[in-house]
Amino acid sequence: MLGHPKGESVQSIEYFYAAHSAFAYLGSARFMAIAAAAGRKIVHKPVDLRRVVAEAGAVPFGRRSRAHAAYFFGREIERWSEQRGVPWIGRIPTHHANDIALPNGMLIAGLTLGLDIDGLAHALLEAHWRDDADLADRSTLAEIGQRAGIDPAPLLDAALSADVQAIYQANTEEAIRRSVFGAPTYFVDGDMFYGQDRLEMVERALATPYAGKWPRS
Repeated sequence: MLGHPKGESVQSIEYFYAAHSAFAYLGSARFMAIAAAAGRKIVHKPVDLRRVVAEAGAVPFGRRSRAHAAYFFGREIERWSEQRGVPWIGRIPTHHANDIALPNGMLIAGLTLGLDIDGLAHALLEAHWRDDADLADRSTLAEIGQRAGIDPAPLLDAALSADVQAIYQANTEEAIRRSVFGAPTYFVDGDMFYGQDRLEMVERALATPYAGKWPRS
């Protein structure tokens, strides 16, 4: 029986994201460096991002205007790629619309097996947005896992199991319940920060919490 990954603690940062998220990729290395410098453990909570976005009332990406897509998934990524020193392929990946249950399940399976998945999470994001990898393809995921120094077989075998998918759905429900509306979203001691462009604020909050509180009553 697979175990459930441990949840929030005072020495952690909760991380809601999906394995195919562009902006999670752009902030991934910086986020992990910030967490390490602060001595905080990252609590990974992969979610069904498409459902989270829909539940928040946003227009599905496929129905947004060409200008909107060109800005948020073109110019914004282009600038942040340069700002963070993170390479990308210069367009939306070929297989970006494919199902994301397998790679997200792979990450969760790693957690249930007690693995540190920081490197794997970054490797999946990087492979998709830098190398145009198909994250719905098992053989591709196996190669990414091997490069990240993890035996991919037990993770992929468990990724779509009932136990792992139940955690995946629980993460998604939790994200919706806690007002998460996109990825990446970070929680520092309960305070929510949406978007990798808030990482400098995350870094500050780890040292000196902001006044006020979240959620609003």
